[in-house]
Amino acid sequence: MKLIYTGKTKDVYSLENHQVLLKFKDDVTGENGVFDPGANTIGLTIDGAGKSGLKMTKFFFERLAEKGIATHYVSADLDEVSMVVKEATTFGKGLEVICRYRAVGSFYRRYGAYCQEGDALDALVEITIKDDERGDPTISDDTLEMLGILSKEAYQELKVLTKEICHIIKAELAKKELELYDIKLEFGRDKATGALLLIDEISGGNMRVYKNGTYIAPLDLEKDFLGA
Repeated sequence: MKLIYTGKTKDVYSLENHQVLLKFKDDVTGENGVFDPGANTIGLTIDGAGKSGLKMTKFFFERLAEKGIATHYVSADLDEVSMVVKEATTFGKGLEVICRYRAVGSFYRRYGAYCQEGDALDALVEITIKDDERGDPTISDDTLEMLGILSKEAYQELKVLTKEICHIIKAELAKKELELYDIKLEFGRDKATGALLLIDEISGGNMRVYKNGTYIAPLDLEKDFLGA
């Protein structure tokens, strides 16, 4: 295998037949030693975080496959802490799609003059561009189209798909009395077919989940949710 990209939380290796291997790390995003799924820097290293994230990711991708939702997922190896996925092209240099059910994190920091922390939001979808230097700014559908990153038609397709996916994830978590506050997803196009795919991972590292009003850290979430 050839290493083609070193990411914050995963390394990417090339495989044959338009597939790549993702090797999960124990690094998580955050600031000043505090985990934050919305941060664009590595904040800390948590032993076992990679395997924990992969367990959650495997569960949710397989559940989405049962629902007929297209993702890049092919297979996972928990012992090797790796996942084989379809090779995908990103929109521009990469977009992050956030679905919000409560006003917390960066949303509350931006709009706190208009809401209380923890206020309910109706599956609000926001898109940010992946740009560490500029702090991953939010971007509108008009700007996405103007810059040639995403057409308005593709934006609407992405928005509808995001809500559908997040509804499934939220419902699965609710079965264990866990409440999804927000989640960050990534999408791309299948390099072989051009089809829209959910990519990256679905784990405690890219969502905020609470139980009875108390925040659940990523590793604790995996144990609580999957009963590990």
